[in-house]
Amino acid sequence: MENELIYSANTLYWVIFIGITVASWLVSSSLERKFKRYAEVSLPMTGKEVAEKMLRDNDIYDVQVTCTEGHLTDHYNPATKTVNLSESVYASASVAAAAVAAHECGHAVQHAVAYAPLQLRSALVPVVSFANKWVMWVLLAGMLLLQAFPVIMEAAIVLFAMITLFSFITLPVEIDASRRAVAWLDRAGIMNEETIPMAKSALRSAAYTYVVAALGSLANLFYYVTIFLTRRD
Repeated sequence: MENELIYSANTLYWVIFIGITVASWLVSSSLERKFKRYAEVSLPMTGKEVAEKMLRDNDIYDVQVTCTEGHLTDHYNPATKTVNLSESVYASASVAAAAVAAHECGHAVQHAVAYAPLQLRSALVPVVSFANKWVMWVLLAGMLLLQAFPVIMEAAIVLFAMITLFSFITLPVEIDASRRAVAWLDRAGIMNEETIPMAKSALRSAAYTYVVAALGSLANLFYYVTIFLTRRD
């Protein structure tokens, strides 16, 4: 009976895993295509200028806009109060760059208004950093020593649950930042009826990547819990 349950859990996990892997590939491919296409649609302002204007329009004067190396390295750092834009976004005057810059500034606005999900995510960062560092090692030990020391697997599941929780808390944070970005881009007059839908489409595709990641993390958590319960019975 135990072997049948383990086999069923393995089968279900791999079906879900393959489905999520395919979905992740499709979403990533769509995102790359859109950003490549929208990077060729020109605007009168660079990503840096868009970010600075959005911050000013929201009465935020203590956040700096900086350029960071790499591709898709754009992020807002609440600890240093910096909107960090990748090189291709910082200096580019395009729809794609404006959408990314406004999205990251959306996080700065969230910080300024004490947006609850962002505060919760920020509070969890140290815990999740610890979990990410050790979870694979604890999982490996838990799998190997499950019968003798089940508490190790329990600890691994708790660590992975924290990572999964963080993934789901990230969803409203990212979706809200995109909502703020699109609303401001439309209100500020930087885009028109032709380019606003492009920004919406690009940011929507970016949000899907977080959805797929969260579902993938949940599937892994389900798998580890199932293995723990079936092998303990």
